[in-house]
Amino acid sequence: MVQELHKELKIRSYDGEKDCARVEELERGCEIVGPADRVFLFTDTLGDPICRIRNSPSFYMLVAELDGELVGVVQGSIKLVTLARPHGNLGLATVGYILGLRVAPLHRRRGIGSRLVRSIEQWFVSNHVEFAYMATDKDNKASVKLFVDSLGYVKFRTPAILVNPVSPYRALHLPSHVEIKKLRTKEAELLYRKFMSSAEFFPNDIDDILENRLSLGTWVAYYKGEAWEDIRYESVSAGSEYWRGPRDWAMVSVWNSAELFKLRVLGRAPLSCLIYTKSCRLMDRFFPCFKIPPIPEFVDPFGFYFMYGVHCEGKSSAQLVRTLCQFVRNMARKSKDCKLVVTEIGARDDVRLHIPHWKLLSCPEDLWCIKALNGEEQSSLQLHESTVSPPTRALFVDPREV
Repeated sequence: MVQELHKELKIRSYDGEKDCARVEELERGCEIVGPADRVFLFTDTLGDPICRIRNSPSFYMLVAELDGELVGVVQGSIKLVTLARPHGNLGLATVGYILGLRVAPLHRRRGIGSRLVRSIEQWFVSNHVEFAYMATDKDNKASVKLFVDSLGYVKFRTPAILVNPVSPYRALHLPSHVEIKKLRTKEAELLYRKFMSSAEFFPNDIDDILENRLSLGTWVAYYKGEAWEDIRYESVSAGSEYWRGPRDWAMVSVWNSAELFKLRVLGRAPLSCLIYTKSCRLMDRFFPCFKIPPIPEFVDPFGFYFMYGVHCEGKSSAQLVRTLCQFVRNMARKSKDCKLVVTEIGARDDVRLHIPHWKLLSCPEDLWCIKALNGEEQSSLQLHESTVSPPTRALFVDPREV
């Protein structure tokens, strides 16, 4: 039941100088009422509430005030991506991503969240956005009820969030018969446009992502004895037969989320998890030959590396994907605050089967919901076809939206 607002609700643009401290206070207030009987993550934005959208091509943040009190916030970003068109065709679409919706605990169930979302949708429409989408935990009943039942969003995709802890004690051994090479930014862009441009939500500005200071680089893995021929613009435009890459290869890019924000574990971890963590840490320190991957301690705020654009080619590329994941995990060990390596992969993407992760820390089904904003019949048809049929393409998760 939604209670009626007896005071005038004012929704306006975020003012960094005026609102920063108040937004942080709101976030802490939402943290206090979190579930005490389970583990959950709290995001520390390090004094920059818009850090999660700052690297997007276009972004906006709204705040809601009630009698001078800041009672809610929402953020949005806009980009151009690949999306399925009617009858199985592919095309570009302008999409808006909604994130960071927060309402003060004492002011919930009063329609403030709905007002904030509708306001950010209005900003999308004014910028010619065709579709709005959001992501949430599929078990977050309040969020699903708001977006699906009240605001007309439909369930779209259920990618998996795969999490692998970083051991501070030892590096993982990499196979000696696998070669790993770091690509130049331009070469990485050309490879992504060639092999992943048909993936759902592939960003048209992939070059800006790869050139961002938070993108640590792109690496490829292939078996020794095969040659890696540098890819050039001419070979891409001419066709794949003019690029003589290895028969089997894999690639991954890494985004340093630890520089943007930190995470804190809140709530109560199961006793079995705590016992396992302590036991594994002792075993790993004194008996490293057993190779038991321990869970790092999460007492202090920590960061993570996000792997994006994971792709492989060839019948024997599974080991190459695993090797790249091990390589990134070893790289993360050298970062002071990095305790996890995370990625998000589409539900039908076979590459997810080859990515090392801990089920205890991972989320097998993140929920993406989407809504057509322009009211055109073609967009509605496209949305219907996309949601009623199972995904047939890989899903590209933009690291700027993690």
